[in-house]
Amino acid sequence: MLAVGERPRSWVTDGFTEYARRLPRDSQLSLVEVPSGSGKGRPAARTRSEQAERLLKQLGQSDWVVALDADGEGCSTQRLAGKLDHWRMQGRDVAFLVGGADGLDPSCLTRADEIMSLSKLTFPHELVRIILAEQIYRAWTILSGHPYHRA
Repeated sequence: MLAVGERPRSWVTDGFTEYARRLPRDSQLSLVEVPSGSGKGRPAARTRSEQAERLLKQLGQSDWVVALDADGEGCSTQRLAGKLDHWRMQGRDVAFLVGGADGLDPSCLTRADEIMSLSKLTFPHELVRIILAEQIYRAWTILSGHPYHRA
């Protein structure tokens, strides 16, 4: 996961770490943070553009990129499990892009292989880290037959 923002509050780090550590080594989930660079009075478009540069520099050429965006395609947990299984079979690293408070720059959406929405609701960008980590863990439990997912 590539996310905008450094030094999140401890509960954000704790939540992400809790779900990431539950995954087996062959399904490792890591977090790379890039500076937000936002400041009072700075145009949001400029901030997003600079954040995009930092995010896109972190990507490998063959990474499968999933951008999280409110206008992206909705995805159920069951469907995410299917996607995880498909991505695993492709043998490529998957990079989820999580924008800052103003979302992702269009250049990130252009680079993305797919654009996904976690919900029609708006979440704080730090909370998205935990939600996504939990959903990846839940999807893994579905694929492995673990009883965590009961729906």
